Amino acid sequence: MNRPGYIQKETILRLIDLAIQEDIGEGDHSTLASVPANAQKEAILVMKADGVIAGVELAGWIFRRIDPQLQVEAHAQDGDQVKSGDIVMKVSGAARSILQAERLVLNCMQRMSGIATKTRHLVSLIEGTSAQLLDTRKTTPNFRLFEKWAVYIGGGQNHRMGLYDMMMLKDNHIDYAGGIRQALLAADAYRQQLGKPIQIEIETRNLEEVKEVLATGIADIIMLDNMTPADMREAVKLINGRMKVEASGNINEQTIRSVAECGVDYISVGALTHSYQSLDISLKAVK
Repeated sequence: MNRPGYIQKETILRLIDLAIQEDIGEGDHSTLASVPANAQKEAILVMKADGVIAGVELAGWIFRRIDPQLQVEAHAQDGDQVKSGDIVMKVSGAARSILQAERLVLNCMQRMSGIATKTRHLVSLIEGTSAQLLDTRKTTPNFRLFEKWAVYIGGGQNHRMGLYDMMMLKDNHIDYAGGIRQALLAADAYRQQLGKPIQIEIETRNLEEVKEVLATGIADIIMLDNMTPADMREAVKLINGRMKVEASGNINEQTIRSVAECGVDYISVGALTHSYQSLDISLKAVK
């Protein structure tokens, strides 16, 4: 098993049920018309590209949600490095059930494997530094859990899951609140009123804003948004361990190492979940 604690099977099964209803609706007419009801068959999932496989455990849940009698045999585990031509799974049982599950399984595994592969690559680029790679909320609606699960499989860290588990004060929050100080004071008062230890992160765009945050002493994390490496290094010196530091903004594989070497604690990359290349996987019938 390679999944974080927030991935609860019951929650995932509800999402799977919605996806099955979306795809099958009143019935898979192609399969019902052409495949005998009593046909028992086998199929294999074959890699058509190299990368990090993700979604293996999920695929088993999908197959069995379609038909509890399907037999699933995994030949790879989530997080494994795989190559084109590798067989990562075999499924056997009712042919109709296999075909009904095919596209949902492939859609999930291809996307999750693409994210895991991209994440693993970026993690390797900052190896040896103290920085951790984070994902963001730039995810596909109703597919966020799967995408963040894939980041975890690839070796990245999950940032907040949504708007409910952390306060992140970005430029629009700050502008609407009337400034950095006002936003932080209000956020701190709010969490005290709730009686919950909700972390506060605030976005800064220059060194003056970093100093303004430090003067309040309130934030748990300071985000350095689209700053130059020189400014990031200076910001890390100014903060001096009083708060965690996250770098963000148009960071890619060409720049991520230099950002990590500035001494930041975290690097968030939205592209992990919005600009990845799905990994090609095929389901082949065994005749």
